[in-house]
Amino acid sequence: MLHATELMGAETYDVQGNFVGRVREIFIEPAVQPNRVAHYLLSRGRFQPLVASHDQVASLAPGTMRLNCNERALDLYEPNEAWLAVRKDLLDQQIIDTSGRKVVRVNDVDLTEQRTNGNVELRVTHVDVGLAGAVRRLLQGVASPGLIRRIQGKLPPRVIRWEFVNLIEQDPLRRVKLRITHEKLEDLHPADLADIMEDISATERQSIIASLEEETAAEVLAELDKRLTTQIVEKLDPEKAADILEEMAPDAAADLLGDLPSKTSEGLLEEMPGREADEMRELLQFDPSTAGGMMNSDFVSVGEGSTREDVLGWMREQDLKVDQLDTIVLLNGGGEFSGVAPIGRLLLAAPEQVMSELKLEPLLSVKPDADDKEVFELFDKYNLRMLTVVDEMNRPAGTITVDDVVSRLMKK
Repeated sequence: MLHATELMGAETYDVQGNFVGRVREIFIEPAVQPNRVAHYLLSRGRFQPLVASHDQVASLAPGTMRLNCNERALDLYEPNEAWLAVRKDLLDQQIIDTSGRKVVRVNDVDLTEQRTNGNVELRVTHVDVGLAGAVRRLLQGVASPGLIRRIQGKLPPRVIRWEFVNLIEQDPLRRVKLRITHEKLEDLHPADLADIMEDISATERQSIIASLEEETAAEVLAELDKRLTTQIVEKLDPEKAADILEEMAPDAAADLLGDLPSKTSEGLLEEMPGREADEMRELLQFDPSTAGGMMNSDFVSVGEGSTREDVLGWMREQDLKVDQLDTIVLLNGGGEFSGVAPIGRLLLAAPEQVMSELKLEPLLSVKPDADDKEVFELFDKYNLRMLTVVDEMNRPAGTITVDDVVSRLMKK
């Protein structure tokens, strides 16, 4: 195994043994081969830099590279945005360790040799984010390669496999050219990804949010500090921001819109479909410290005279989110609130059992103008998982979940 730091500055000789220059940079061409070192930048004094391709390399060792051609066969170096420069784009850069769920810094890059048609190709296998890589960087050019290797051999390795690396590339155009995606970030829990985003710069946060699917981005924004959330949304493309807001729970989206400048908030509402925008405007009318300001207008409601089998059949046909499937709101014949039934009772009930027989007691609800203290007291007194908010005509307007309560209490 070789390390990128052992190649930087390596003396390079052509097939006749003539000195060509020193390695100043090595490049990966992700669009062609995502882990192969494709090109080597060679410089010598005032001469224009040359570039050797992977099939022109005969042998490699720490501090030395030999070519299988003479200097005249090498091309003059021309910058190429599609190439990933190991020194410039990787070393000392921040990456996301998806398995460790944190941001780390790259100290070195591990490379393995592979012989192809008599030539030597290098493949990137890991990035070194530990002490061993840092020591190599510190001692490079000061101690001999052999001594450095003996020292690093006593240090615990800490590396991330290349295929698991998520570069934090700020320029979206460059990210597309390099085929760098953040698809592995989608597998992280939104709370873990939110923690990671709090440790990186504002520009890097924008890069990640812009690259995520709208549903994942919405879940992450819901976990972030309010100040960071507003900063991110204000800088997003309005269409992208509106798409993310549509994926958020209505109460969370309304809270976010309420924290934005009115001009920005109204602009985002204009980007949203009419029904969703009207729903947001209604929620924005409520004081955030009231039940109306806490409630989520997305909830599942069914007639209390429906059977368990009818309700399950209807639910299978709906596009319901998992977090909506905890407690069902029940309505009487006039569309008024008549109680709630936990999903657990529904699943254990007989097929022909009616929903009114599954409701919880006592019958609890609050008006939209009830203050948050009253809401907290009801949740505490009755160990509630969900509380229904009803209007003046006793029709359900929304629900407050225990998650909403915990979030509010954490912010107090």
